[in-house]
Amino acid sequence: MTRPPQHPGQPDWRGRGQPPPRPPGRPVPPEAPTEQIRARQRPPNVGPPPPSPPQRYPRPPSPADVRTTQQFERYPPPPPPPPPPPPEQPAAPGKPRRRNRTTVILTAIIVVALLVGGLAGGELYARQRADSILTEVAQCVVEDGATISFGVNPPFLWQHITGHYTNISVVTAGDRVQSADGMTADVTLKDVRLQETADSKGTIGSLEATLSWKSAGIKDTVAENLPGVGNLITGVTTEPGAGTVVLQAGDNSVTAKPVVADGDLNLEVLEVVGPLPKDAVQSALNDLTKKLNDNYPLGIHADSVEVTDGGVVGKFSSQNASIPREDDNPCFARL
Repeated sequence: MTRPPQHPGQPDWRGRGQPPPRPPGRPVPPEAPTEQIRARQRPPNVGPPPPSPPQRYPRPPSPADVRTTQQFERYPPPPPPPPPPPPEQPAAPGKPRRRNRTTVILTAIIVVALLVGGLAGGELYARQRADSILTEVAQCVVEDGATISFGVNPPFLWQHITGHYTNISVVTAGDRVQSADGMTADVTLKDVRLQETADSKGTIGSLEATLSWKSAGIKDTVAENLPGVGNLITGVTTEPGAGTVVLQAGDNSVTAKPVVADGDLNLEVLEVVGPLPKDAVQSALNDLTKKLNDNYPLGIHADSVEVTDGGVVGKFSSQNASIPREDDNPCFARL
């Protein structure tokens, strides 16, 4: 039986497609025996198997593809942009940010602590410096030890910066006040303004002083300042009811009454027992009290006097007193 001519790729009389011609030089693979057996054993009523897909061979790259690949390798495309950051999740309403609140509170506490510490340090330094200066001035004026204290309203640091002191207290040791042995001074100064002028270093709005003079101190003061008469004094007693002071010299005595006259504290002789004339004793006591009165600084004058069981207590004061310059009183040089 003669086979009709067939073209490549057309099915043969068995329904199978013929494979395309193979390139020259490639051997034709032999037909598998299994296919031949299956072809012979296939029942006549069964249709032909589906054609197998044609075999494809990769196409060799063209010169244009080679140039494109070389350009891509030489100039690679820019990297893709980074993805956008995720949106910030808003805080849930009604829930405060505890960390932020804690940070703010701690910062505020630290700032307040630093301010308070700085002010406390400045307050302490200012008090120590002012205490040192005023103590030296007071000790020079009274010729005795002294203790200084300051008012607290307004804060002392502000008083020190402005030079305006509202309240200053001075208490002496009690050994002496200038020429008066056994005398203690308790002084309060108010409205002190250290504003230097050509005539003064400032002003003192008001000064109040209590001078307590012990009986033993009166005896020592008379003996020291009145050698001719004072050496005869053996003791001093007081009579508060009569308001008098009795200077005893063995069997002799002088009874005098402390009085205030024209701002001065004087001893008025009431009675003299002994050979000394009354006028001579009065003159000697006048010299003593004048010396004491003239040495009081800042315009201090006596307001009242009282005789107690332990001695004599005088009230002294001064208003709108000028603080002297160092030329007038060296004790105020450090102000």
